Amino acid sequence: MEEGGQMKFRFAERKDAAKILFFIKELAEYEKMSECVVATEAELEAQIFDKKNAEVIFALSDDGIEVGFALFFTTFSTFLAKPGIHLEDLYVLPEHRGRGFGRGLLCELAKICKERDCKRLEWTCLNWNTPSLEFYCSLGAEIMDEWSLLRISGEELTRLSEE
Repeated sequence: MEEGGQMKFRFAERKDAAKILFFIKELAEYEKMSECVVATEAELEAQIFDKKNAEVIFALSDDGIEVGFALFFTTFSTFLAKPGIHLEDLYVLPEHRGRGFGRGLLCELAKICKERDCKRLEWTCLNWNTPSLEFYCSLGAEIMDEWSLLRISGEELTRLSEE
């Protein structure tokens, strides 16, 4: 995890599609949503590395093994006229929790925000996930109670697209 006091991270590469899918499935199991995962290695490879719709960074153990990941993409604030980053997924393997990897991933994302002149780092968290909510708030994150997350998918998305 540390060399000279510094945690190590790396951006995912095309060859990491299987590893990305592994972390997505682990997160889905933790969130009790395994049945929702329909992603494939090929689709992740196409969306992340060909179409550039998202990026992934890994947190590395002392021996260079991926022990956590963050999948994120760029957003845009019309009010600020600046980009932001939306963190879609953050997950650290259970046996590596409590050692700073989650915090490290968020710090790394904050650095990426600063490098790219992004003004916001945003994400969602399941309401029942109290440990994560408390962790995020301890870092200075604020829960945006005045906003509601809305989603259209499946048949409703198809119907709307055909109007």
